[in-house]
Amino acid sequence: MLEKKDHQYEKAVLVGLVTQNQDETKLIEYMDELEFLVLTAGATVDKRFIQKLTQPDPKTFIGSGKAQEIRDYVKSNGIGTVIFDDELSPSQLKNLGKEMEDVKILDRTNLILDIFAQRAQTSYARTQVELAQYQYLLPRLSKMWSHLDKQKGGIGMRGPGETEIETDRRIIRDRIALLKDKLKTIDRQMATQRQNRGKMVRVALVGYTNVGKSTLMNAISKSDVFAENKLFATLDTTVRKVVIGNLPFLLTDTVGFIRKLPTQLVESFKSTLDEVREADLLIHVVDIAHESFEDQINSVNQTLMEINAHQKPMIIIFNKIDAFAYEQKDEDDLTPETRKNISLDEWKKTWMSNSKYPTVFISALTKENFPEMKKMIYDEVLKIHIARFPYNDFLFEYHDDEAEELESED
Repeated sequence: MLEKKDHQYEKAVLVGLVTQNQDETKLIEYMDELEFLVLTAGATVDKRFIQKLTQPDPKTFIGSGKAQEIRDYVKSNGIGTVIFDDELSPSQLKNLGKEMEDVKILDRTNLILDIFAQRAQTSYARTQVELAQYQYLLPRLSKMWSHLDKQKGGIGMRGPGETEIETDRRIIRDRIALLKDKLKTIDRQMATQRQNRGKMVRVALVGYTNVGKSTLMNAISKSDVFAENKLFATLDTTVRKVVIGNLPFLLTDTVGFIRKLPTQLVESFKSTLDEVREADLLIHVVDIAHESFEDQINSVNQTLMEINAHQKPMIIIFNKIDAFAYEQKDEDDLTPETRKNISLDEWKKTWMSNSKYPTVFISALTKENFPEMKKMIYDEVLKIHIARFPYNDFLFEYHDDEAEELESED
């Protein structure tokens, strides 16, 4: 039996604040997500440090006593990375670097950028990530260069960092300008591609990261888009022609959203977000099995509002009903009911009755309720198609071959 080699994984500790704007329950949710980000980046979490402050310390984000406690812990336990749940200002990063000495200091933004650097497969995606990294690094150069000089890679160190240790701000700004020009050229090319996609309705899958958009894309379009149970498995936009019943349309899989999405990424991934902005219909995929799915919905809606795509027609698909679980209360249990006690049927009644958008509950993995979902997509695409192409006479009565195949198998 092979022994697990822990030394292969970078060890990190997490740091978060309970403030007047973020209670402990909310912080724990964010820290759970931060830990998932760390695991996605290829490291393990050794310990979490939480401090209660009215607001973050402008000099070091945390109090001096907590900084000393963290420094002593990482030094005695051989930990090389400290990751903060919020974005650190250049001065906070610099002061923490002095306080923690030879320890790597990362924030949530840097961690997300690092994951994007790992995930970027195409030249276009790599260019977008590189631009976002340089925009993040530029105001932090004085600290980052001396800091990187002592490091040997690992999370937070991928991309342009190690190869640009000797460069100055002027070279970095020149590189940023060059990357922006390169992206503008690609943006124009992609805009032309979108215009040349013919007379078909365009549908975009949107949602929080890791809710199953790519799995759903594969199931609907019968294609093979990369899907994995990790955050930001998909960075590159994928477009497939799909036919439901007799109606063809274009289906786009987009990068997942996340809370506290770095502004650098929103700017760098403009073309990817243009696919959402220019879509005729949005399919908002939600992970119903996630305990904070309502917060994730709000985060996605906030991002859609920021890119001016919030008023588009939308379908809400609650995915992963196969993984949904709840705690059923005993009849004699008089304690107040919590979210953990709400059954799937109760969630269905709540969202079906309150949502202004068509809503369906499915499993992209087992294809449960797929005929209902496909009919719903068909109906919404048909509305748009008829409004845009009223004289198109190739349409006829909806016919679902896949539903008949499922019935024959039963």
